[in-house]
This record gives sequence, C-alpha cells and structure tokens, in this order.
Amino acid sequence: MTVLENIFHWMNQWVPIWAMGPLFFLIFFIPLWLVKRILFVYLRDWNHPTNYNWSGIAVRAAKRPLSFVVVAISLMFTTKLIQLYEEIANTWVTQLQILAQLFLIIALLIYGDHFARMSITRLSIKGSGLKSSGTLLRGMLRAVIIVVGLLLILSTVGISITPLIASLGIGSLAVALALQPTLENFFSGLQMLADKPIRVGDYIELDSGEQGFVEKIGWRSTWIKMLPNNVIIMPNSVLAQSKIINYYYPEKQLSVPVDVGVHYSSDLEHVERVTLEVAKEILKSHKWGIADYDTFVIFTGFDNSSINLTVMLRAQEYFNRFFIRSEFIKALHKRYAEEGIVIPYPIRALNLDQEGSDNSLTSILRDKRE
Repeated sequence: MTVLENIFHWMNQWVPIWAMGPLFFLIFFIPLWLVKRILFVYLRDWNHPTNYNWSGIAVRAAKRPLSFVVVAISLMFTTKLIQLYEEIANTWVTQLQILAQLFLIIALLIYGDHFARMSITRLSIKGSGLKSSGTLLRGMLRAVIIVVGLLLILSTVGISITPLIASLGIGSLAVALALQPTLENFFSGLQMLADKPIRVGDYIELDSGEQGFVEKIGWRSTWIKMLPNNVIIMPNSVLAQSKIINYYYPEKQLSVPVDVGVHYSSDLEHVERVTLEVAKEILKSHKWGIADYDTFVIFTGFDNSSINLTVMLRAQEYFNRFFIRSEFIKALHKRYAEEGIVIPYPIRALNLDQEGSDNSLTSILRDKRE
C-alpha cells in the first residue's frame, strides 16, 4: 500500500465525509498562500507604491488577483481529490469547478483593471497627453472591464447571454437617444484626448475671448481658470468645436513685440543700437526673460509724427509677457532720455496755403497773424 493510499485510509476512518472538501481545500490553500506571501516579500522593491516602472506595475497589479488565483488552484486540486469519493463527488465536483472558474475570471478582471489604471498613471507622470484625460480614460476602461466581467460570469454559471446582449443593444439605442447631449460631451472629451489640442495646465484663449489655465478635463466639461480667479465650465462638445489658441503649445516660450516711435530727426542707426542694448539687458536681468534670445529691431513705417519700430522680446510663458514689456518700456524711456532720443507727441500740421487763398478759414487766420 502506497503512502497516498494510507493517508486516504486514515482519513476515511477519522474524518467525516462532509469535511473532506474543506480539509482538502486547506491542505492546498495554506502552502500556496504562504508561497504567495514569501514571493511578495522577495519582490517588495517592485511592489513599492511609488514604483511605476512596467515591472513594478505588473507586480503591484498582481498582488490582489493572485489571492483569487490561489483560491482557484486550491479548488481545482480539491475537485480532483473529491472525485475519488463517490459519496460526495456527484454533489460537489460541478459546483467546485464553477467556483474555481469564477475566481479565475475575477482574478483576471481585477488584474486587468489595476494594470490598466496604473499604466495610465505612469504615462501621465511621464508627461504624456494622458495627463489631461487620465481620469476620463480610467473610468471608461473600468466600465468596459465591469461589463465584460459580468457577461463572463453569467456565461460561466450557465446563464445564456445572447438574449442579454440583444437586450443591451436595444436598450443602448434608447439610452443613447435619451442621453444624446451627455454622450456628445463624453465623446468630445475622447476626441480631445486623442487629438490633444489642450492639456491640464495649458494657458488657452477661446474664440469667444475668454482666457485661462486648463484645470480639469472631465467626462462632461472642461474647467478653465481665468486670471481674475473665476472658472469657466465649458461643455466638451462646445470646446471641441471652438477655435482655441494654446499659448503653451508647442512650448511655453513666446515672443513679446513692443511698438515704439521716435522723432523724424533721430539717427536711426543710433536708435537701433540703443534699443537693442536695452532689450538685451532686460532679457538677461529679468527673471522671466530668455537671456540667450537673439532680439532684433524692425522699423515698420512713417507715421504722422514719428518713425515707428518694433522690438521683439522673449518671455518664458504667456503670463510673463506683461512684466517683461513693462520693465522694457521703463528702461527704454530712461535710456532714450539719457541719449537724447525723442519720443514725439502726436502732431497734426495744417497746411492752410495748400487749400487755396479763397478759403475763408485761411483768410481769417492770415488776418490774425498780421
């Protein structure tokens, strides 16, 4: 008689038949559970909450589902041994097989949910466009996983899902018609997720004139915080159809043009040299200037009382341009005064002689001069 046969003979004498199933289950479950615990102690560096490498995500996502796998494996081995006892095999085997399959399905669903959500978090941390819509995508994936899981569970327990799928199709059509505005906003959010016209933290301007920082891109709406510290809540469908200026794309740096006018008697070469010196000094000394930017001056035209020029500065981001321009204007005004460069007042001259000697206004003014 083999050792296994001796064990079964002893169990038949001392263990009630109804306790065979639980006893077999514990015999397999306890060692497998200990192995699982030891394995995660060995992998504790990969299981750290801040580890978002792909290996760390795979290990962390498997921690909870692996407990369900241990239960499923224990149930499978228990089923094999129970089949040796005809008294209980017919009653327990089928139920235990179904239960083992359910635990495996639940383990796969939980693993898929955890792995997908942590993967999105990892991509968000790396600066991907998912940062702006991570919550939206995580919620959508979780909903898909739950629906698929419920269908698999119903199929496993013997419930036909074909009528259910047909009913879901008809019901989905009715729900889609009833929730058309909500679904339009939802799919507009997905469209912005794929197209990435804006991201959380971007400073944008809408075609309606509002400007602000993107705070959140949600399921239904996008929140934009304006400079006066109030918030615009814009439906995703409206935002997706709007013209948007993104001042942070492709980068935050932007040019800051400043228009200046000098007197007609000015030496333009001298004006250009002085203006460039002031511009370079401001870009190097100001905390929001771009020191290595190659600034330049362009003379743009002859105005009524001045020769106009444009100076091109560079700021780190859109909101900083106001302070750069202000400091430059103050410094340029002071330096022009030191160099004797005149910024003229608007002047409008009346050439009365050109209008003809018969003009009554001309005659009156000439008489007054005389």
